[in-house]
Formats: sequence, structure tokens, C-alpha cells
Amino acid sequence: MANMLTHLRTVAWITMLAGLCACTAPATLSVEELKPSQLTQTTSIMSEPYKIGVDDTVQVSVWHNPDLSVTVPVRPDGKISMPLIGDVQAGGLTAEQVAAGIKTKLSTYIREPQVAVILTMLRSHEFLTRVRVTGAVRTPSSFPHRQGMTVLDAILSAGGLNEFAAPSRARLYRTIKGQTKSIDIDLDDIINKGKLEQNYVLQPGDVVTVPERIF
Repeated sequence: MANMLTHLRTVAWITMLAGLCACTAPATLSVEELKPSQLTQTTSIMSEPYKIGVDDTVQVSVWHNPDLSVTVPVRPDGKISMPLIGDVQAGGLTAEQVAAGIKTKLSTYIREPQVAVILTMLRSHEFLTRVRVTGAVRTPSSFPHRQGMTVLDAILSAGGLNEFAAPSRARLYRTIKGQTKSIDIDLDDIINKGKLEQNYVLQPGDVVTVPERIF
């Protein structure tokens, strides 16, 4: 009886630990499950309307009022300075929302002002859109995403694999609709055998990880 109770407790612990791992680990999908939609799907970072951040530069144009039209950076407090109306909140808002706020303030001085806000320099979201390569590569790296960049491009940009790499167990981590997905990649097939089926085009925010061999 005591042996049976011990066995039941062991099974219960294993079941609980398995449940915890399932909750914390990124979902691993096969290539078949991901093709063709999710591997070509833009990340949630890029599909949402862009919100202005600190260090971005905006151009504000007020129709028929060139003296009120300015190109200014967003300050650390998230505001921009405008002639006549002073500080205006820009950080955390879209360009359309900022234009609406400026229009409301200018309406005190100008009849039916027409305002346009254009982003001329994007700096605040740089790290959200970078591609990262970690693990058993010569130079673990974080670099800006470039259109058309592939898994192989990222590995080469990180100096290639080091002598401890397990290339057949590499993974690509991608955020899709707020969830991190893990995609298996066989870098040995790509680099040494010329099989490019898994040489996926990268998206902003992707992370490529190469584990070390188990000796």
C-alpha cells in the first residue's frame, strides 16, 4: 500500500511539472503547421499603428500658416514644442492623434485649421524591430532588420557558427499575434548541403538561437 501511494505521488508530481513546462515554454510548431501563412506573417509589432516615441522627429504642417509649421524632435517627456500653442503631447500617440490634438488647440486662434503630422525620423522603436542571433555563433549580435534578410544572412552577420555549435538544432523564435512561436531550423542542411527550404525570410523582432553540442 505504501509503495502504491509513493507511485501515485510520483505520477502526480510528473504531471504537475509537465503542465508547468507547457505553460512557460514557447509553442513549437512544425514547418507544415506554419506554412504558408505564419512564416510570411508580419509580427504584431509591425501590424499595429505606429505610435510616436521619444527621439522620433515629426513634421507639423499647418495649411496657409507657414509660421506655425515646424519639424521638431519628441522630447524625453513625450512632448513637442509648437509656436503659438506651446507644448503638445506626441509620445504614445499616432500621427493622426497628434494632428487632432494640435488642431484642437489651434482652433482657439485660427478658424478651422488644417493640420498634418508626418514622421520624418523613426528612432524610438529601433530595438523592437531588430533581429538577434544568440548562442553558439562567433559574435552574438543584434542588428537592424533589412527587407529580404534570411536566416543564413543573420548567421553570417553574426560571424558564422563556432566550433561548439549544434547546427541541426537551431531555432527561430517569432512573435505572432502576441505569442512566441518556436520554429525548428536545420542549419547544417542550409550551410553544408545547400538545402534552402528552411532558410526563412526574417521578420522584425525575430530571434535565431543556435544551441551548443552535448558532449
